[in-house]
Order: sequence, then C-alpha cells, then structure tokens
Amino acid sequence: MTHRSERVLDVRALARVEGEGAMHVRVRGGAVEDVRLEIYEPPRFFEAFLRGRGHTEPPDITARICGICPVAYQMSACAAIEDACGVTVDRRVAALRRLLYCGEWIESHTLHIYLLHAPDFLGYAGALDMAQDHRDLVERGLALKKAGNEIVEVLGGRPIHPVNVRVGGFYRVPRPEELRPLREHLRRALDLAVATVEWVAAFEFPDFHHDHEMLALVTPGRYAIESGTVATTGGLSFTPRQFEDHIVEEQVPHSTALHAHLAGRGHYLVGPAARYALNRQWLTPVAREAAAAAGLGADCRNPYRSIVVRAVENVLAIEEALRLIDAYEPPPRPFTEVPPRAGVGFGATEAPRGILFHRYGLTADGAIASARIVPPTSQNQAAVEDDLRRFVGARLHLDQDRLTHDCEQAIRNYDPCISCATHFLDLVVDRG
Repeated sequence: MTHRSERVLDVRALARVEGEGAMHVRVRGGAVEDVRLEIYEPPRFFEAFLRGRGHTEPPDITARICGICPVAYQMSACAAIEDACGVTVDRRVAALRRLLYCGEWIESHTLHIYLLHAPDFLGYAGALDMAQDHRDLVERGLALKKAGNEIVEVLGGRPIHPVNVRVGGFYRVPRPEELRPLREHLRRALDLAVATVEWVAAFEFPDFHHDHEMLALVTPGRYAIESGTVATTGGLSFTPRQFEDHIVEEQVPHSTALHAHLAGRGHYLVGPAARYALNRQWLTPVAREAAAAAGLGADCRNPYRSIVVRAVENVLAIEEALRLIDAYEPPPRPFTEVPPRAGVGFGATEAPRGILFHRYGLTADGAIASARIVPPTSQNQAAVEDDLRRFVGARLHLDQDRLTHDCEQAIRNYDPCISCATHFLDLVVDRG
C-alpha cells in the first residue's frame, strides 16, 4: 500500500458498459469518506419532447432511448398509454408481447454474459481477446444471441428498434408457420443456455454481499416479465399506479441521472437478482434445475454471482418462448383500437436490467401533457454507490492498476445502461 497523502485513479471511460461516466472516491484517515458516481452524459430530454406528441407515438420514440432494450421501452409505454385510455388487449396479443420480450431478454442477457462480463472472470480485456483463446465460447454466445435476435426480428420487424409494435398490439401478427423455424433454433439454444449456466457457475467469485432491499414485479403463477405487481424483499407490495407514492427520485449535484429510493426506507436494487428473489418459485422446469445445479439458494446477494442469475433467466426465457410458440393462436386482429381520452396511465415491465416505469398524462384529444420515465439503472445508482464504498474500503491496499480494474468489474456486476439512466468511468481516489 502506498503511503502518499493523495492517490488518484483516473479511468476516463468505463469499458464494456452502455454509456459513459466517472467515479470519485475520497479517502481520509485510511477510510473511504465519500463515493460518487458522476454520470456526465448530457440529459436526453425524452420526457420533455414527448410532451405534445400523439398518444400513439411513445412506443416508437422511447424505443430509441436504448439500442439494447428497445422492447422494454415499447412495452412499458404501451402499458401506460393503454392504462390511460382504459384498454385491455386481447390475451393472444398479450402472449405475443411476452414472446417478443423473451427475445429481448435472450439478446441482452447473452450480450452481457459473453461479451461484457465473462472477460473479467477469465482475465481478458474484452471479448475479442477472449476469442483468441476461447473461440468456441464466443461462438456459443453469438449463437445464443442470434436466437433472441430472430424472435425480435420476426415479431418486431427488425432485431434492433422494432417497428411492428404499436399501442394496442402489433401492425401485423405472424402466421404459425413463421414461428416454426424459431422453435427449432430455440431448442438448440436451450442446450447452449444450460451449458452457459454450468460455465459461469464455475467462475471464482469474490466474497462480497449486500443487504439492500430488492424490488421487482411479481405475477403469481409465472415469472414476471411484461406485467405484474411491484413487490420488495422487505414485504412492500403496490401497483404500478402507486409507483410514485413509494419511489422518490432526487437530483444529486454530481450526476445528470436522478437517484431513486424507497420512501422512508432508503436505496434499493432492481434487476435479475431482485426478480429471482421474488419470483424463483415460478422458474420454468429446466431453469429451476439449472439454478439448483448452480448452487443458487433462496436469493443471490453477491453481485458477482448476478452473472449466474442472468444465465438462469436466459434458460427461462428460452423455455417460455418455446411454450408460447407451441400455444400460439393468431388473434382475430393484430391490435385493439385505443381511442384517446383524458387521463393518466401507468405502466411497468421488467427490462433485462430491472423494472422500467412509464407514466403519461393525456388530454382529451390524445396529446401527451406529461411524461415520466424511470429506468432501472438510475434506480440502482444509490445502492451501487453504497456497495462501492464498502468495496473500495476493503481494497485500499491494492496498487493503482488492480484497484482500477476491480472497481470497473464491480460496476459491471450491475450491467448498467448509463445512457438510459441519464435522463462511467473516470475514477479519482482523493486521499486527504
């Protein structure tokens, strides 16, 4: 350990995450006094430029917030607009939406596991370096991701920023024969997904745990994805309509992203570990077996093992996609009409990184009078800062390069999508 009075770690951009930002650590008297995640990406003002647009436009506009999880934005937007207009879609359309969302989970989870996070555990700077020694692993990841891409392309019209989603349903729905090729590809992908769980479960995980309250949607009888009631591991339960009664956002000076906390209870975490803790009893059969074989217990409070939970959710998404394809009944119409009316609507779905909340206020002619979007990464910010405070405090003896690397890996545990959150990593350790 260096005994200099000041020590600075400077990482200008955190690698292998979506977006950019910084972290500032202040150490005094051998203790971490302050940790700040400084998100400096400019605010993107989606909520502002939604105002005045028509009530049918949010699914297309908000999908552009994120190229990794556009379906999540479309589904939450549709849910909120339909809630405001008092419309419930046909159950067969709802099933297609869940299938589309499964495709996005497969895409996103596989991207994180193979290309963003696994290189940390195997000692590589990135996926390209890892591919030189483990081409078979990277190719397995790409094959898995392709299975998710194909679902999104068939249902959404293209694999990135789908164009077939609309308020009330879809512009067109697939014929049964269009889904059959997906089924064959998904059956092969299921074996790859199970092998992925076995692979990541064997990684060496640092001994680090948190005690944060965790929050996710719950839908009794099935693993929550596209709908549900909000619940926490601390026993809270409330509807998406009550979300703003329980979740408080505040601006902090060092970040363009708002910090969220549970009213009267403090920070919390969303994401795969939260979903697993609150929904594990509804895992699909193969996913349940994979979780047990991987040693996942009642919950997962080691952020490093979140990669295992993501891999298990990948198995679940593939199983669920297969079930939905087998049970597919084309709806009589691709969409339900959603006539405008004055009102306020609320929608929440489970993006790959955690719960994504939308609220829209509409005028009688369907113009958007107000909009609020709360993405998962901004909800996690305060809890991640708390984890980093403890994480860095136990590693101040490390040299510059190792501490920098470990801090970057610790942040990647949460799979942050910082571009979504700005509505990271220059690392400075200030030793006074």
